[in-house]
Amino acid sequence: MKVDPQCSYCLLSRVHYESELSTDDEILIGRIMQECIRVLNDTYAPGVPAASVSTSMHQRAYELLNDSDPYRDMKEVCNRTAENVFPIAMSMVYDGDPSDNELFRRAVLAAVIGNFFDFGVMGLEVPISLFDETFRQHFIRGLNIDDTSRMFDMLDNVVYIADNCGEILLDTLVFDIIKKLGGHVTLVVRGKPILTDVTMKDIIELGIDEKVDRVLTTGSGSIGVDMSQAPQELLDAFRDASLIISKGMANYETLTEHEMGPIAYLLKAKCKPVARHIGVDVGHSVARLCE
Repeated sequence: MKVDPQCSYCLLSRVHYESELSTDDEILIGRIMQECIRVLNDTYAPGVPAASVSTSMHQRAYELLNDSDPYRDMKEVCNRTAENVFPIAMSMVYDGDPSDNELFRRAVLAAVIGNFFDFGVMGLEVPISLFDETFRQHFIRGLNIDDTSRMFDMLDNVVYIADNCGEILLDTLVFDIIKKLGGHVTLVVRGKPILTDVTMKDIIELGIDEKVDRVLTTGSGSIGVDMSQAPQELLDAFRDASLIISKGMANYETLTEHEMGPIAYLLKAKCKPVARHIGVDVGHSVARLCE
């Protein structure tokens, strides 16, 4: 996905947000904003991949903050909130003895709703204290794009590219069903901290490595998946997968730049550029399969 004019001020807003997470030094924050405006000027151009602009800006902000993970406390909050909502999600997924196909659809829906755990996106307001009620409302609404029935027969060897902390706990509902059906799950996480995205450290601390067959990393702290920095083991996993599942907007932005598949995009459309690219409204729940 290419950069959109709206990305410019959204990215600056997020740089300001993460700067305030890390420091209360207004002079430093001002310097960071000035420097990231320069980076934006240097990298932004029509036709440039969105993730290349955002990665450059966030990495420069982290460098100036001298902070490798400004979202560390926010990630912890997201995980604790997800732990609280997880029993609600599980009860709704398994309610009424559903078929395996329906179980998979519901688990995917729960995982997509979990994609709201992405604080700092401009215009996204999901109070953590109200997330359980938000989850119930969106579960009842269902998926706006639902290709889960087509995915169901592709679950033999799944590569699942994770997105944020918090929602990763809801992703385990999908892992459990794939494993129940006899499938193999390779989980992919970021190679280094970036935003609230899940890393190997987070996975091990949460015990999620025990839910899957193996865990690989993207090889970098770039936004989404930078294929130029991806380890060969990950490239091989993509090639051999019966289905690649891409979670969240950042992965969507990067992987739509490449010919690969079959690939399923699971996400909440949280901004106008991504929603427009998919062909849905902001806030819609998406489980789209591209073959």
